[in-house]
This record gives sequence, C-alpha cells and structure tokens, in this order.
Amino acid sequence: MSAPALKSAKRLPPLPTIKDLLKLYGLRAMKHLSQNFLLDMRLTNKIVKTMGNIAGGQVLEVGSGPGSITRPIIEKHPARVVLVEKDKRFLPTLEMLSEAASCDVDIILSDILRLNMENMFPEEEVRGWTERPPNIHLIGNLPFNVATPLIIRWLKDISLRRSAWRYGRVGLTLTFQKEVAERLSAPILSKQRCRLSLMAQNWCSVHHVFNIPGKAFLPKPDVDVGVVKLVPLISPVCDYEFHLVEKVCRVLFSGRQKYILKTASLLFPLTLRETLAERLLKEANIPPQTRAIQVTLPEVGRIIKAYNGIISEQPSLASYNFRNRDDVEVD
Repeated sequence: MSAPALKSAKRLPPLPTIKDLLKLYGLRAMKHLSQNFLLDMRLTNKIVKTMGNIAGGQVLEVGSGPGSITRPIIEKHPARVVLVEKDKRFLPTLEMLSEAASCDVDIILSDILRLNMENMFPEEEVRGWTERPPNIHLIGNLPFNVATPLIIRWLKDISLRRSAWRYGRVGLTLTFQKEVAERLSAPILSKQRCRLSLMAQNWCSVHHVFNIPGKAFLPKPDVDVGVVKLVPLISPVCDYEFHLVEKVCRVLFSGRQKYILKTASLLFPLTLRETLAERLLKEANIPPQTRAIQVTLPEVGRIIKAYNGIISEQPSLASYNFRNRDDVEVD
C-alpha cells in the first residue's frame, strides 16, 4: 500500500460510539457468556498497539463483541481482519465496521473453541518455524469462561505446529483475568507459579504487558484484567509431546507446598510409588525436598526424561492417572 493510501486509510469515517451502538441495538452483556465490554478507546488502542506493526498483515480477533478492539485494529490498516464472534446479536455492529473499513473484513459466527484455523490465511503468509514470525496476529478480549481452556488448546496446537501455527510462529495478544495473566508469566519461586506457567513458558515467550482496571469494563467484573503477549519459541524448553509435559506439570503442582517427592510419586500406583518416585528424582538429579514452585523448566525436562524411561520399561504405567484412582493420598 502506498504512503498516500496508508494515510487515507488511517481513520475510519465517523461512526456512532460503541456505547451508542449498544443502546441503539439494545445490546447487553450476557453473564452466562462472561461478556464484558471495554469502551475506553485509549485502552483498546493500547491493546492493539501491543501486537506491533500489523500493516498489510492478517489479524484474527477472538470475541469481537460490539467492535471495541476491532476499530483500532482496522485503523492500523492490515490487509485483512477476521472477526470471530459466537453471539449473533453483534452482527449488525460488526457489519457496520466491515462496510466502513478500507481493508477486507470477514465475520465468522462461531465458537472459537471449535474453530480450526488451518486454512484461515493466505498460503503466501507461511513462514518456516525458525524464520521470523509471519505477519499474522491473533488478538482477543477473551471471555473469562473460555480463556484458560482456549490457551491450553492453543499451546497444544503450537506444540504440533497446526491450526494457525501451520503458518509459522504466529503471536497472540490476549486478555485474561489478572490472576491468570500473572500465572502465565509467573517466574520461578513466585506464589503464582503453577502448571499453566510451566506449559505457557515451555512453548512461548510470555509477557504480561499491562493491567486494565475492572471499572473500565461494562459491566464491571469483580477482577482486574491483564493483557498478555505470547510468541511461540523456536524450540520448546522441554521438547516432549504435549500430553507428557501436561501430565507431569499437572502432577507436580497437585500439591504446591508439598515436597516434590510426594507430588511426583502420584505418577505411579500406590504399590510402586515410593520406589519409583525416588528413582525418578535421583535420575533427574532433583533434591526430594524441592517444592513445585522451585522447579525450573530444564528440571521439569529432566523429570520427564526419567519418567519416559520408566514407562518405556513398564508401558502399563503410562496410562495411570491418580485422579481416577482411590489411592491418591500423599500425606
């Protein structure tokens, strides 16, 4: 796009404010969908700015709602914007933005948890995994009730380089409850350190960029909101299959303040627990009095390697899940 064209495309023509559109169409946030509208354009501009330079690129927005974040996205003149919204009540407001935009805007009425992005973008956008990320960006003010399951699903997609990540190391700019944002980015020894911290940081660089007070939303949620930017790593810290990393991380954090000897033992049935847990930590060179929040990702990798060795010797142990058993006590 030429410089004059960029200048002319910078601003949308005058449109009703989002607040006016909500009144015009009688739109209210649905509690069962965890909807909260962000009406402060200074904040929506700040969220969009976090994505970086999106000019000429492809942007997919999750949960567009009435279009609060959509407007500043369009004003950054990407080549195309894909709006994914489950609630069809917002279709008139999104269509209004689509008609006013100088770029291509596609509206998809769908549940993002069911959407496959495998063929969502042009083939010419594909980049090698070791190359710079493609000019494709995912952004969303996520409903609280889908945020955690969605990021877990996307981390799995990243690990398999499928869906949107078939195109390369596509970055994400997303909102979460502040507590979840803190968990995603929590460093070692942090009280927020958890399974989600390890998994997110294993496959992505994670930056908790800034917080938004709950009072900025309509209706006001009981919590503040954190904006998080994630960019897939070229190589994961623990280079194992997703289900294996997830299982070990989940077990290690089943008792945050317990010694890792106790939590790691839950990888095994009660009759083998003590013997195999001691072997596991010895092979991984992890002191048994270590607590979960003290464990680094490379140490998790050593635990997975040792666990992998044990289940290769005794394959029946691979399917063991302590949550499905009666022998779960570790005290």
